Amino acid sequence: MLVSAAVCPCPPLLVPAVAAGAAAELDAARDACADALGVLAASRPDRLIVVGPAPGPRDVRAYPQGAYGSFRGYGVDLDVTLDGTPAGPGDRDARSPGDELPTSLAVAAWLLAQVAWSASPIQALGVREPLDAERCIKTGRDVTTGDDRVALLVMGDASACRTLKAPGYLDERAAAFDAEVARALATADVAALAGLDETLATDLKAAGRPCWQVLAGAAEGAGLNGALLYEDAPYGVGYLVAAWS
Repeated sequence: MLVSAAVCPCPPLLVPAVAAGAAAELDAARDACADALGVLAASRPDRLIVVGPAPGPRDVRAYPQGAYGSFRGYGVDLDVTLDGTPAGPGDRDARSPGDELPTSLAVAAWLLAQVAWSASPIQALGVREPLDAERCIKTGRDVTTGDDRVALLVMGDASACRTLKAPGYLDERAAAFDAEVARALATADVAALAGLDETLATDLKAAGRPCWQVLAGAAEGAGLNGALLYEDAPYGVGYLVAAWS
């Protein structure tokens, strides 16, 4: 059963070493993510499941605790592991080819290391974007079946079309879409997340949509309350942080 959830954005720029001189611009987002993770730890889960968008071909791919990730593709000599601790010198050499965490889950691993996560074992799921809503919702139901207490860390950005300089250019529909997602996260509106328009989300490059719908499936009947901790679009991309408990 789901006992808590945190929703965080997943741009590599959340990692200060990647952002370099612009790191301070996302300090408030990082602080909000740390607060959301604190809500997860306070719920005393038996398992933490991290969910993040990932490239195909698999619809959903599982990653175990200790899986390796890296930001070397962004020009930064920084590795992470999915276990709440910084990566050690042997983690990169020990990985299997093709098993590296996708960027969204590498950002999650970095966030967990910043708070020294030790509240529970960790698993992760990379969710193909775009994956249809029905499959996403079923995945959420499946991961919370049983009596153990599950917390979710849900990674994903909102629209990438908020300004002329945004990655997806300006789309006049983007602000309203992001506002509806923010409202749903603030109020733990499971039905609203489950009913997000897949085509519109794809048009707006809202990579978080599949993962938010995993959350919707997991939270059915859980009776959680929501709080929106951060909402902004500093680079024309909507970033949202929320906590459900």
